Amino acid sequence: MRERPIPATGEKLPVIGLGTSNVFDVGSDSADRAPLREVLGLLIAAGGKLLDTSPMYGRAEEVAGDLSAAARARPRMFIATKVWTRGREAGLQQIETSMRLLRAPQLDLVQVHNLLDLDTHLASLRRLKEQEKIRYLGITHYTIAAQDDLAAVIRREPLDFVQLNYSIATRDAEQRLLPLAAEREVATLINRPFEDGALFGRVRGKPLPPWAGEIGCETWAQFFLKFIVSHPAVTCVIPATAKPNHMRDNLAAGRGPMPDARMRERMAQHFASL
Repeated sequence: MRERPIPATGEKLPVIGLGTSNVFDVGSDSADRAPLREVLGLLIAAGGKLLDTSPMYGRAEEVAGDLSAAARARPRMFIATKVWTRGREAGLQQIETSMRLLRAPQLDLVQVHNLLDLDTHLASLRRLKEQEKIRYLGITHYTIAAQDDLAAVIRREPLDFVQLNYSIATRDAEQRLLPLAAEREVATLINRPFEDGALFGRVRGKPLPPWAGEIGCETWAQFFLKFIVSHPAVTCVIPATAKPNHMRDNLAAGRGPMPDARMRERMAQHFASL
């Protein structure tokens, strides 16, 4: 799988990761966890490593921690989670709980989720980074309306990561946020790559354009993901899934030829015409 460097350190991340929102919030029943176990195994086997989760995703952290431990995959993984509460003590307690649930004495990345109580948590994250309890820190949001706020934080604060929404249908981040992240050497994680499934509704029953084969696309999912990861300022995209066949499809988008700038525009124009 193709990799991109984290600007702060040069450490490389595979371009396809795994999100856990809505899909990892399951109980302890082995039947419920079986497809997630397979999804995680597929990610690791393909050379992927980044798993993004959050305390707000129900039992996702616990499930991710259990499955990673059972697969003995933790040393190969890059675990990203979030802090999403108000107040210094509440934030530190939430991060400690995340470490316990994820079975990780050191977290790879902790992000201030949706910029909630930003200054308080950034101060805490910097101290935790100095103490080597976390490796990287960042911020997140998932709406177009918040991208100006994300940009303002990137301008004034030293950050390692920013997580934002970006897709072939929602390209606002191309205008300012992605170029700014590149300029400030901030790694980017991309959420909502399929617009919560809305992109598939738009192309249902429609074939890929014949020229999609030139960039190694066999499915619409690969088409959408290759559009994202081919942007030079994108570090990793984190589609969430509990379905092994979807995971295989997503992972294929990290391999083979990638569209150049001209092809990316051709892809976007074709999608807009549907």
